[in-house]
Amino acid sequence: MTRSRLFSNIDFSSIASNPEFKEASVRTFIIDPLLQKLGYTAENIVLEKTIQIQTGSKKQTTPYYADYALKIANSFVCVIEAKSPEKNIAENSLIDQAFSYASHRDIRSNYFVLCNGLEFALFRTDIDRSQVLHFSLSEIDQYWKDLLRYLSPESFREGKVFQYEKPQDAKNKDFDNSLYCRKMLLDEISVRKRAMRRHFGVHGYFTKQSWDVVKAHIQNYSRPGDVILDPYGGSGVTAVEALMEHRKAINVDINPFANFLVESLIVPVNFDELHNAFEQIKKGYWKHEPKTDEEIQKALRKYPRPNPIPLDKHADVRTADQLFSPKQTAQLGLLKSLIMKVQNENIRQSLMLMFSGLVTRVNLTYHTGKAAENAKGQSVAGANAAAFQYYRYRIAPRPTDIDTMEFFERRYNAVVAAKVEMKNDITVDTIKNVQIVKGTATDLSFIENESVDYIYTDPPYGKKIPYLDLSAMWNAWLDLDVTEEDYKMEAIEGGEHPKTKDEYKQLIATSIKEMFRVLKFDRWLSFVFAHKDPEFWDLIINTAEQCGFEYIGAVSQKNGQTSFKKRQRPFTVLSGQLIINFRKVRNPKTLMKANIGTDTTKLVLETIEGIIAKYQGATLEQINDELILKGLELGFLDILSKMFPDLTPFLLQNFSFDGKTGIFSIPANRSFKTHIDQNLRIKYYLTSYLVRCERQGKDAHFDDIIREVMPSLMNGCTPKNQTILSVLKDIAEPTGNDCWRLKQTGQKEFAM
Repeated sequence: MTRSRLFSNIDFSSIASNPEFKEASVRTFIIDPLLQKLGYTAENIVLEKTIQIQTGSKKQTTPYYADYALKIANSFVCVIEAKSPEKNIAENSLIDQAFSYASHRDIRSNYFVLCNGLEFALFRTDIDRSQVLHFSLSEIDQYWKDLLRYLSPESFREGKVFQYEKPQDAKNKDFDNSLYCRKMLLDEISVRKRAMRRHFGVHGYFTKQSWDVVKAHIQNYSRPGDVILDPYGGSGVTAVEALMEHRKAINVDINPFANFLVESLIVPVNFDELHNAFEQIKKGYWKHEPKTDEEIQKALRKYPRPNPIPLDKHADVRTADQLFSPKQTAQLGLLKSLIMKVQNENIRQSLMLMFSGLVTRVNLTYHTGKAAENAKGQSVAGANAAAFQYYRYRIAPRPTDIDTMEFFERRYNAVVAAKVEMKNDITVDTIKNVQIVKGTATDLSFIENESVDYIYTDPPYGKKIPYLDLSAMWNAWLDLDVTEEDYKMEAIEGGEHPKTKDEYKQLIATSIKEMFRVLKFDRWLSFVFAHKDPEFWDLIINTAEQCGFEYIGAVSQKNGQTSFKKRQRPFTVLSGQLIINFRKVRNPKTLMKANIGTDTTKLVLETIEGIIAKYQGATLEQINDELILKGLELGFLDILSKMFPDLTPFLLQNFSFDGKTGIFSIPANRSFKTHIDQNLRIKYYLTSYLVRCERQGKDAHFDDIIREVMPSLMNGCTPKNQTILSVLKDIAEPTGNDCWRLKQTGQKEFAM
């Protein structure tokens, strides 16, 4: 929306090839409207600001001109240098030039900017030239809020120090702990999974939380210097974002492959040394690349090979080494042997991350399909290894012959881009603030009692993904061992080492108890989960409450693109998740169980019809989330778990389903069913909303109550506001200013 207003007549794809679009055009058509939109006027902008710089051996003074110098009151806050589109604004000489202007004694601005009409880069005027933002102007909508936060005139005031907040001791007694308790639940966050190179494009993994969702929760529920724990750490999104936000991080996972991904991603490197090592490896590879049958056989005898790790029963082959052709094995073996000769451990580890990403593509399970090949039959974006795509080792019908070094170089570029993005926040000095531990979430004995400030975690969802089984292809090349004890402690249902539902539930429950032990009082736990069976949700709530957690509220959160499994099995796989938020308090309130009578089916049907009415048709995720939320808030998850362990048959029996849109709706031959008394329906939705407000510490204003409750009641017999008010008076009491809260007794009793 911002882009269309700012640059409505600009086709960014044609700028680079337009010889008429030069530096002056960048100023007129890009920078000028952008500054106006940010809120700058002529009195705030100094054009061609003259500064005197001494140059040459004789230190002669030469005038230079900063294109734009932005001024608030009597201080300059930012220098902007316009460049023509063919200029690379990441080039050190251009950065040094702009920095020299911004740091000049006559300017001394907080920031400086380089813009070439295609890209926009914002830097802090510090000794490291810290990059704050770098984005394509065609994607300005995604970065506009950040740009406003840094560069709008309102972002500056006299006396403000523009630097990162320094980490503080979390045990600082001068800090008011009640500030943690007063945190509000976040609304659903618009997912931008692909926006950060440190998480997208470096290396695949079976599941990844969206970095912006994790970042927002870390920012909301903790402060700089706090300790952030993820006991089901996976590929390390929580740990990485904690470090980026100047927190300390503890990442725990039973899977050595997951821990390898985190460690090798964040380890600091000297970029010149990394580049030199890569070039040496490339030269050595080209010299010895095995291509002919004779060369391949010789290489197989000489270089490392993948370990023959047994695969699960669903795999097309029996051991991990059979996932590679002789040519793939020979070429990967040569490449690994060259990497292992690198002496610097950090460089070698980073190169092995690139190698592991290459293994994802150079194997017999790499599927491409029609949409993932170009006209020449070569692999392009959209292809993936079967373990990530199908959650099993399925040999491709047409295994793809990939240029090993070409794709290794792509992995190099992706890893370098990720490390460059992190280099100002994850450094040799700050890397000590992270612990990456191979272990189980059920045993956090290495963490002291009440020493963690915030927990954000995303545990496995039952039998969806057997992580250890599916990591075998990478473990085979990385020489990572998985023990029988690891399989025993992996929190999944099923897998090659069949684990029962009860065993899975016990592991999850034990891990919640450990989370309670290590978390400080007045701090938060955000538990991310997605499952159709209410029994698991009931387990989470009950275990948490038994430990002493207080349930505060849950938020529905989309997680980005629809997975292959969701498209393949729309009725059995959920594409979103709920983030359940608990707080560890000394006097927790327990959820009361609602007395909803004997006909739960009618109540469930009424809820579903209300959701369909609210959204004019609803997805499986919307229906499931709403039912789980109502069950959480009103305390009838235990009943739901017994009657509806799988809601799909009930939905298909009572509602129409559109396979193309994934939408459930009321069948054409009937209207909404209204079996439940109107006052009971009103009481049901009022109670649910008031409980939510109470737990979130929000005032429930009558106008807000009407706006929240009315859409769920529009099922053919819509009540009047006065009717809702009448029921409200029965279950709630006024608190002033037309706000309401539940009465202390009897508010949750329903009679069918």
